[in-house]
Amino acid sequence: MTALNEQTAAGPVTDEEIFTAHLGGKLGVGVTKPLADPRALAIAYTPGVAKVSRAIAEDAALAARYTWASRLVAVVSDGTAVLGLGDIGAAASLPVMEGKAALFKTFGGLDSIPLVLDTTDVDEIVETLVRLRPSFGAVNLEDVSAPRCFELEARLIEALDCPVMHDDQHGTAIVLLAALRGANKVLDKALADQRVVIAGAGAAGIACAKILVAAGVGDVTLLDSRGIIHAGRANLNPVKEQMAEVTNGAGLRGGQVEALRDADVFVGLSAGTLPEEVVATMADNAIVFALSNPDPEIHPDVAARHAAIVATGRSDFPNQINNVLAFPGIFRGALDAGARRITEAMKLAAADAIAAVAEDDLAADRIVPSALDPRVAPEVAAAVARAAEADGVA
Repeated sequence: MTALNEQTAAGPVTDEEIFTAHLGGKLGVGVTKPLADPRALAIAYTPGVAKVSRAIAEDAALAARYTWASRLVAVVSDGTAVLGLGDIGAAASLPVMEGKAALFKTFGGLDSIPLVLDTTDVDEIVETLVRLRPSFGAVNLEDVSAPRCFELEARLIEALDCPVMHDDQHGTAIVLLAALRGANKVLDKALADQRVVIAGAGAAGIACAKILVAAGVGDVTLLDSRGIIHAGRANLNPVKEQMAEVTNGAGLRGGQVEALRDADVFVGLSAGTLPEEVVATMADNAIVFALSNPDPEIHPDVAARHAAIVATGRSDFPNQINNVLAFPGIFRGALDAGARRITEAMKLAAADAIAAVAEDDLAADRIVPSALDPRVAPEVAAAVARAAEADGVA
């Protein structure tokens, strides 16, 4: 099997290039009003700024107009589930959060600030963000381990009057749904006729299962490290118990082999492997989304021997299923609409918008737009804002 090296169209990316690009961090603070003379200084700071502060003290709603808070996303992590590295701690997670903030600015035109918290206690994280609420307009949770991430997101949604989304869950699910819509259009298939197998029942796997069920997929089979999740299986946590009630309509038992026999779609969201001989047992014109990073569950070239469409999470293979297609536009649309939260309808609208951008250029190796396509974030933002209005959360 060919080794999967970090590379781009310009050739392999070296360690020296990576570390040099991160020297001093990837972010800085820009000034929107130049301070070129004493008059500008008097307006931006003392004494002029006092008038603005007094006005906000009298009417808190003015903060949205005269500060950056309403357009600022807090990118929050406790460093417990970072990329494929696992629980590496807050400090080590900061380069990832800086990168996320850079993506928000580049693709969504939104300012964001990384906040890495040196605690894994849900109560402490909620309290911290509640106290910091005047400083930001939305919260992007990132790299928080399951199952704590489910409780943390739910509690923050209730505690904060602003959009909150755990991107590892919902960003992944939204782009996955968009990619499946694109693949089905190429293959002339329908969601309702398909059985989808999701390997991995962590944050992303649970969210993907939920959105596929909501979108009308015929059946979803969810796998964890112990095999197929089904009703009555012992030692399921509450989240998996809930999923057992709405998935596995076929009543399957067993593991990967049993799950994938005659399955239409494989979605890999675990650190496991997918043997070629198992892919060979899938249905005709199968779809394989091997999304683990940096190493997919199966090499795309090997999967393509048996599957009609193959996608990964990497930029150096066709069909990159990447969250950057979703989260900048989702938060931009939510903030544009003044939404208090991000609803299920807003997520489905985002997936439809991503899929729509890809329609003009669909092919087996182009089922989603490029992560660099400038049309994506504006289209997603507009669709999300419309959905927010329709849902009454704007």
